[in-house]
Amino acid sequence: MKLEITPRVKVAQLLDAYPELEDKLIAKVPMFSRLKNPVLRKTVAKVTSLQQAANVGNIAIDELVNDLREAVGQPKLNVQVETDGVPSQPPDWFDDSKITKTLDARELLAAGEYPYRQVSQDLQELQPGQIYKVIADFLPAPMIDKLSEQGMQHWSRKLDDVYHIYLKSVK
Repeated sequence: MKLEITPRVKVAQLLDAYPELEDKLIAKVPMFSRLKNPVLRKTVAKVTSLQQAANVGNIAIDELVNDLREAVGQPKLNVQVETDGVPSQPPDWFDDSKITKTLDARELLAAGEYPYRQVSQDLQELQPGQIYKVIADFLPAPMIDKLSEQGMQHWSRKLDDVYHIYLKSVK
C-alpha cells in the first residue's frame, strides 16, 4: 500500500501518492479546484490535512476519507471526528471595538494567492489587546492552526456564508 488515507494525511501527500484522486477530491470539496494553481499546490496542499479539507468543504470527514479510500481499494475506516474546538459563542477576550485591522482574504484567494504571508506580516504590527480580523469564503483551517502554534488565540464565526476569523496574540 502506497499511503494509508486517514484524516491526518496532508492533501499534497494524498495527491503525490494518488494523483488520480485530484478530480475526486475537487468534486467533494470544490474549493480545492484552486489546487490546480501551482503556488497553492505547493503551499496550501502541503499544510492542509484531509480533516481540514473536510471542514473547508463542509463535508463529513468520514464520507471524504472513505470515498477516497474506496477509490484506491482501501477498506472503510471508522473515522473519529476531530473538532477544531472553536466555541460558537465569542470568547471572553473578544471585543468588536478592539479590531484594529481587517483583511478581506477573498480577493487574494480568488487571485490564487495564499493569505498567510500577509496575515503574518499584519499580525507582527498587532499591539497587546488588539484584534485582527480576516474575512474568507471558507474557514482557512491550515492558516488558523499555524497561527495557533505561534501563540495566537482565534475565534471564527460564519455570517451570511462568509467566515470572520478573529486573531489576538496571547503575548
